[in-house]
Order: sequence, then C-alpha cells, then structure tokens
Amino acid sequence: MKRYGFWGSCLAAICLQWSGLSVAADETPDYLSFSTDDEANTTEVFQKASPAVVFVTSSELRRQRFTRNVMEIPRGAGSGFIWNANSGLVVTNYHVVAGADRLAITLEDEQSFQAEVVGLAPERDLAVLRMIDPPQNLTELPLGNSSELSVGRKVMAIGNPFGLDTTLTVGVVSALDREIQSPSNRTIRGVIQTDAAINPGNSGGPLLNSLGQLVGVNTAIYSPSGGSAGIGFAIPVNTVTEVVPQLIAYGKIMRPVLGVELASDRWLRRYRVEGVPIVRTYRGFPAENAGMVGARRGSRGEIVLGDVITQIDGERVVNNDQFLSAMEKHRVGDTINVVTTREGKEKRFTVELSETE
Repeated sequence: MKRYGFWGSCLAAICLQWSGLSVAADETPDYLSFSTDDEANTTEVFQKASPAVVFVTSSELRRQRFTRNVMEIPRGAGSGFIWNANSGLVVTNYHVVAGADRLAITLEDEQSFQAEVVGLAPERDLAVLRMIDPPQNLTELPLGNSSELSVGRKVMAIGNPFGLDTTLTVGVVSALDREIQSPSNRTIRGVIQTDAAINPGNSGGPLLNSLGQLVGVNTAIYSPSGGSAGIGFAIPVNTVTEVVPQLIAYGKIMRPVLGVELASDRWLRRYRVEGVPIVRTYRGFPAENAGMVGARRGSRGEIVLGDVITQIDGERVVNNDQFLSAMEKHRVGDTINVVTTREGKEKRFTVELSETE
C-alpha cells in the first residue's frame, strides 16, 4: 500500500466527508438555507417596490458672461416615486427640484424621460412632477397609514444616495412627531425619525413598512458631516395624501383665509408682542366682516395696535408659523373661534373661513 503521510490522510478524510454530503441538484440542504423570515420580507418588499422608485435630476440654464451662449448646468439630484402610473405623476421633495429649469426622471430600467412641474409645496417640502410621454405599465406604491406607526417598527428606505441607483437601507422608527424646518422656514410637524440610513440623494424617496406600503417620504438627515449619522426624517404619508391632491388640482396648497395681513415675526421679536398683530384687514373678507380691526397711526404718529390674535380654536398663536399651521387644519367654509386682545381687553370672534380670490 502506498503511503501518503499525515497530510495525505487528512485530505482523503475531507474528500470522503464531502462525498457523503452530495445532494440532488434541485434540493437545498438546511445548512445552506440562511434566509430568515425578516430577510425574506425585506427582499420581497424591495423587489416589489423598487420599480416604483425613480431618480430625479435637475439642471438650470445659465448664460455665459462673455460668449452669451446658454449652457445647461447640473443642479442637483434626488429620488422620487410613481404616484399615478396612468398619468406618469411622480412625488419628490421640493428641495430636489427647486430652481430647476429642466427635469429628468430615470426609471429602474435606466429609461430616462423629461418631466415638468405640476405643483410645489415648499412649506411641506413636497413636489409633484409629470413625466412627458411616460411608458406603459409603471408601478405604483400602495399607501399605508402613518398614524399606525410606533417606535421600533421596521421601515425600509429606497433611493439613490450619492447617485447610486436603487439602494435599500433598513432600520426602525426611532421616534414620532418630530419637527423639522421646511425650505420656506415653515415648521413641518408629525415627522417620522428613523435610523435607516438616509444620505444625500435619498431625498424624495419612499419610506416603506414591512407590508411594502408607503408610510413616509424621506426628506432630511441630521448630520454635521452631511452623511448618515443614524438620524433621518421622513414626511408622514398622511401629510402626503393631504397635500398631493391639492398640488395636482391647483399647483399649490389651498388654505382658507381670514383676510388679514399680519405683522412679521421679526417685528414681533423686536417689540415682544404676545400674539400676532393684525396690520390690516381686507374688505369683504371674514376678519373685517366679523369686526376685527388692524393697526393704525396715533395722533403723534405712533403705531396703535388693533386686534392681536392669541388663539385659534383653543390653540395658542405666538408667531406666523403657528397661525398658518392652525389655518391649514381647516377648509373653506369651516367656522373657527378666534381670540384676540385689543387695548388690553380680550375679544372673541366666530369666523367662517373663505377662499383666496
């Protein structure tokens, strides 16, 4: 018998062991089955949702100083998702498309289409675009309910961070009811906080639950370096479903009005006024009809305040943002209760809201 030595014996033993593990080609042995239920869920959601996620790029036209030739210069990029497959409507963030002269939308299969703006809501950092000559069989995302979210629930973000298309990150809901500033310096309330990695380029992409339903629109990160630091924010889908139909129908958010001009927040801070003073009322609008009065000049040229709004429907109002947020909770024709102070006395008004003319 030929001798192979110690290492030869070991090699022969290994070969014998592997030969005993041979299986049929159509069988998967248990030790190779590493997919957990959670992994299977993540994979399934991504496969179904990713065709609905798009890459949004914007550019601006700029005239050269000396030649006067017009050049198209890239402005920014972000993500978005198909809102209406038949109309080719896409939802994204306002800050992704702000100031753009030209817009392009690239699908998962790398087809690219020109797009136009349908509506903008800088106060909610949302925008609706329409693809020009969209293809057939686009994929829409099913809508969830952000009020059903709770801290610890699994969420997934799909987008194009740093231009890397169709990237998936997974995390949990870290907190609810956060507040962030919109591009117009308005406060966006009820925001979802997540630790799913969100980086530049993820803006406008969907945040999904484990059922593959849209629960938010990724919009911002909190990071000194500009990269993901485990704190990302998403606009809740309940806000999106309220705003997007208005953007499609009117091109902007339609809010009811009192018919007043208010003092600026800078003026409020300077003179330390409690509430928001009415500078003037507009003729024929609810505030004037209810008997509210604006500021006027005194006999010596000083400013004499009229009504100063302090509450709307029991909610305290101390600045313009809070006033607008309170108004946005209502629709044209709703009746609200307004509390003001005038010359040191409290006044109460019941006002039916009207629409902007």
